[in-house]
Amino acid sequence: MFKNIELSGFSDEISPDFDRQLQVIRQLGMKYIEIRGVDRKNIADLTEEEVAQVKAKLDAAGVQISSIGSPIGKIDITDDFAPHLEIFRRLLTTAKTLNTRYIRMFSFYMPKGADTADYREEVLARLKVLIREAEKADIVLLHENEKEIYGDTDLRCLDLMEQLACDHFKAVFDFANFVQCGVDTLKAYQRLKQYITYIHIKDAVLETGTVVPPGKGDGHLPEILASFKADGYTGFLSLEPHLTNFTGLTGLEKDAEHRETVLTGEEAFTLAHDSLIGILDKI
Repeated sequence: MFKNIELSGFSDEISPDFDRQLQVIRQLGMKYIEIRGVDRKNIADLTEEEVAQVKAKLDAAGVQISSIGSPIGKIDITDDFAPHLEIFRRLLTTAKTLNTRYIRMFSFYMPKGADTADYREEVLARLKVLIREAEKADIVLLHENEKEIYGDTDLRCLDLMEQLACDHFKAVFDFANFVQCGVDTLKAYQRLKQYITYIHIKDAVLETGTVVPPGKGDGHLPEILASFKADGYTGFLSLEPHLTNFTGLTGLEKDAEHRETVLTGEEAFTLAHDSLIGILDKI
């Protein structure tokens, strides 16, 4: 295992039931989760009372939050921004209550068939507003490369980082999402490594875009994780298996591909966990 590295993961892929999520996480020897779905509700939809209840359960289980797996920035760039900003402000409070400095977010869906460059200035303007709010709350926003948003390719992620990177705006590196966008992850790593503060462990096959266990696709996980280690990366490796049609998947992806699998959520998460451990042991 790397020094100064902690494993985390999207535990809602184990089960929609939060108590069961925590049980499995502890069985795997993990101490952190990236919180997204709690008892069939998105983290952004929880009331303050519900967030307090979540914190009590986390404390009882001895589990901490690596990051808020928020839906911020996962709206169309043409949608009204004001209501979304209010959701974000509530999530800043949620992050404080759950004792994490990180909120994962995105850079807005682009209209189908549109020239992405036409929306660049609006994307930058909205992100600047979010960054200012995060700075006031001393929260770090982690931008995830995601299909069909502005920052989907390595070059557009680099554009965002060159324009906006600061103590409160950093990059997530998601292998599978780059593969699904036809991006060479080895080149993406070299371009973005100085900005990467958080890593999502998910792999995919280039030809079909199918998500597969870590190390079984075209994301070059072993090589890039070895480079992260050599470069002195410290922080989280967060499992996001996407190997089953788990509760909430259709709310996370446009045109979500339903996974045809016999694996349960627990089995899929454990497979991803064990695959990652195998990679790390070899490194």
